[in-house]
Amino acid sequence: MGDHGGAGGSRRRRTGSRPSSLGSGGPAAVAEEVRDSVASPDVGAGGDARALARDKNGDARVGSGPLELRCHRLQDSLFSSNSGFSNYRGILNWCVVMLILSNARLFLENLIKYGILVDPIQVVSLFLKDPYSWPAPCLVIVANVFVVAAFQVEKRLAVGTLTEQAGLLLHVANLVTILCFPASVALLVKSITPVGSLLALVAYTILFLKLISYRDVNLWCRQYRAKAKTASVGKKASGDSTQGTISYPDNLTYRDLYYFIFAPTLCYELNFPRSPRIRKRFLLRRLLEMLFFTQLQVALIQQWMVPTIQNSMKPFKDMDYSRIIERLLKLAVPNHLIWLIFFYWLFHSCMNAVAELMQFGDREFYRDWWNSESVGYFWQNWNIPVHKWCLRHFYKPLLQRGNSKWVARTGVFLASAFFHEYVLSIPLRMFRLWAFTAMMAQVPLAWIVGPFFQGNYGNAAVWLTLIIGQPMAVLMYVHDYYVLNYEPS
Repeated sequence: MGDHGGAGGSRRRRTGSRPSSLGSGGPAAVAEEVRDSVASPDVGAGGDARALARDKNGDARVGSGPLELRCHRLQDSLFSSNSGFSNYRGILNWCVVMLILSNARLFLENLIKYGILVDPIQVVSLFLKDPYSWPAPCLVIVANVFVVAAFQVEKRLAVGTLTEQAGLLLHVANLVTILCFPASVALLVKSITPVGSLLALVAYTILFLKLISYRDVNLWCRQYRAKAKTASVGKKASGDSTQGTISYPDNLTYRDLYYFIFAPTLCYELNFPRSPRIRKRFLLRRLLEMLFFTQLQVALIQQWMVPTIQNSMKPFKDMDYSRIIERLLKLAVPNHLIWLIFFYWLFHSCMNAVAELMQFGDREFYRDWWNSESVGYFWQNWNIPVHKWCLRHFYKPLLQRGNSKWVARTGVFLASAFFHEYVLSIPLRMFRLWAFTAMMAQVPLAWIVGPFFQGNYGNAAVWLTLIIGQPMAVLMYVHDYYVLNYEPS
């Protein structure tokens, strides 16, 4: 009776008919009968009842044979690489929650142990020793002398009153002075602070790279103009330029040069891409981000990094390696967090704010360096303005002179190592070459990470070098600076 009713119910459901005598259960009763027919041991044993399958929408329907009673199939576990499963969003969210909770515990522990150490007034002393003496800002203002000198050399080269050899000599003298003059001031003037000196040297380094690009592009324009005159193509470097574009030597104006000096790029062009208007809401958001992240970085440094660094001096002095490693790992978390905030503050907030004010159209200041699976990919994508300059004015010229790619890459890292050491050792008035060594170590590190670590393993290796390498360099410089300036003889 039960078997007959079950089979009859299955047949009625297939034809869509339903006797009214089954009661007032409606669709719920139909679904219950479907579940009962699947769970019935008689159906599984006899095999003469109709099985249930799934339609294209995933809903239950009645099957047509005993093969559809199967509930197993050949398949891999989700964590197996052969499964093809890649949706780990929930695990990523879990990692974020655990990261927040662990750092919240560290922050609470820091507050309980040290109290509130944030003091915005103390930050002023990092930039000024004497409120009536402002050597770092004055040093930046004096940089205009070198801008004007480069402009005047290019004007005379354009009209032919200077030969190319004389112009090259004057440019080299100007560029060498740009590096030597601020270094001399930072080393000789006692009233300049290390932070003020560092900012001034960074400004002069940027100016140095910009004026090299300015000189190179104008030289290329003169060479093109000479070829165009020889071939009788036209009188200007860009040939028949379209309306609204600037051609050489019409670009040689102070307005054009100073636009390039303040633009968020290191590579000069005669015609930069321009945005149609200034977006006020976008600009306001970037300015608020700049203000907020500046305060956040200062607070994290004062509250989190400074106590950790101070507590690291004794293990370094005693050469207690286990304690040194513990201090290094403890410093790695706040240091890396501050570095990530600094990256967003500089490359997204600050550069986009400047670009919006100047209607500078090229906003590619960084690429997806966080997905780097090799050291080379990281250095090519985390700082696009520097990467473009190195590629255009250093790497490709070396290749054109017949050097190999390995020599060109090593030369790029050598130049980068020099400037890293330049902006760190001179403000601290000590030469330890930690930054230079760290940058040059990227060359063998790229050989190790590239062939042996690929995919997710390569990405993890890049992250590990960023998280551990930076605090190690910080501890080295702070320790040497402390020994040199504060430890009694």
